[in-house]
Amino acid sequence: MLGTVRRLFSTMTTGRRSLDAAGGGRLGNARTVRNLNADILATTATIQRRAAYFARNNAHITAAVNALVTNIVGAGIKPSSQHPDPQTREFLHALWARWTDQCDVDGFGDFYAMQALMVRQMVEAGESFARFVTFGPGDGLEVPFQLQAIHPAQVPVETLSALVDNRIRGGIEFDAAGRRVAFHVLPARPDDPLAPLAELWNPVAIPARDMAHLFHAVEPGQLRGLSWLAPVLLAVHEVDQLQDAALVRAKLANLLCAALVDPDGSAGGLPGDTAGGVLDFGLEPGTIIPLKPGTSLEFFDPKESEHYGAFIKSHLQAIAAGLGVPYELLTGDLSGVNYSSIRAGLVEFRKRLEHWQHNVVVYRLCRPVWDRFIRTAVLSGLIDFRAYEANPAAFHRVEWLPPKPVWVDPKKDAEAEILMVNAGFKSRAQVVTGLGYDPEQVDAEIAADAARAKRLGLSIGTAPAPALPSPTDNAPTDPESASDD
Repeated sequence: MLGTVRRLFSTMTTGRRSLDAAGGGRLGNARTVRNLNADILATTATIQRRAAYFARNNAHITAAVNALVTNIVGAGIKPSSQHPDPQTREFLHALWARWTDQCDVDGFGDFYAMQALMVRQMVEAGESFARFVTFGPGDGLEVPFQLQAIHPAQVPVETLSALVDNRIRGGIEFDAAGRRVAFHVLPARPDDPLAPLAELWNPVAIPARDMAHLFHAVEPGQLRGLSWLAPVLLAVHEVDQLQDAALVRAKLANLLCAALVDPDGSAGGLPGDTAGGVLDFGLEPGTIIPLKPGTSLEFFDPKESEHYGAFIKSHLQAIAAGLGVPYELLTGDLSGVNYSSIRAGLVEFRKRLEHWQHNVVVYRLCRPVWDRFIRTAVLSGLIDFRAYEANPAAFHRVEWLPPKPVWVDPKKDAEAEILMVNAGFKSRAQVVTGLGYDPEQVDAEIAADAARAKRLGLSIGTAPAPALPSPTDNAPTDPESASDD
């Protein structure tokens, strides 16, 4: 029955598939894209399986996925409440800090570990899901709200309900206005051998307000996510085959030592075992080999292709470009970089990171979680209802701080930030926020350090920072004395 459903869904796309990563033949079968939703729904299972294979078995893809996760999430994208009352902000931060340690239904980590898990799933499979679970007062949770990570396979694109209800597309139910109202979720993964068969045919409709769907949309109206590895899967497969062939060739070259040219078939009178037409004959340093007239021994000197290294590097550079990561992060090869080149590559990479962090992770995951956290805290009596009702937007207003970037030369970057603050081009709060810290928390810690140092009679950190030279400090006062250099 499930095979019949798959065939029905596969007929939604006519002609050849436009996602090469899911094709059965070689590259070149498809050159146009007709409908991305139809292609994703018809091929997502194949692409996800192939992406998962390479993410776990190919060293370069493993490095790229790890680089994306650690740079997008790092130690966590953390909230900074923008409530106008300082005491309320401090209370919300403390309440959040206590909640995040117990937010995972499965108990595998805190909220920031769940961020990393969901981003990893989004990179590999193209999407990830989290269910919002609310508990009763007797479950021992201060804020009775937790998250449950759900594998994309548990939201199947192939469901019988879609055949009788045209409002269900790709496991997502829409209302008459085209808004998402529910996700149809299986209690277990379809490939789980221990899951009861009855559960695999009965997806449960979970309201859309109780689900976070994390994926990077590339088209308007896109239903499901496409694996970030899809553009490079074929290239990775070809590189794997080339490397395997080169390795086999190297092994064969080491197995064959020499060829004995022997007209009479007597092995030139050399000692050793000649079973199977192969002479097993050992050589020692300084050995002199006596050969009969007309017999010669020709040693193999296999030559590796002089273009192999450049060819592999070119393909790995294309793979890095397709994944949106610098070549150096994909391969760990820093042999051809200098300060300027690596910084230029990282600057462009960090622009993409900011896009993924704020437009994808924050918007689709972090904000819905914060909103549900606040509402649950209000309903649980942890936040005064009258204060919330008077200005609910103040409680929901939050700024998310991504992990601080680590630059190649921190000293130069710090000096540049100081110049911008002194020139009035940037606020000190912007600098602190850009480092991934909460300005109020930093100021409070600085004040506490100063008070403690004063109480103990310490002089730590009291020396003023050295003044940075002005661009005109060393300029000549007389324009006529300026050198042409």
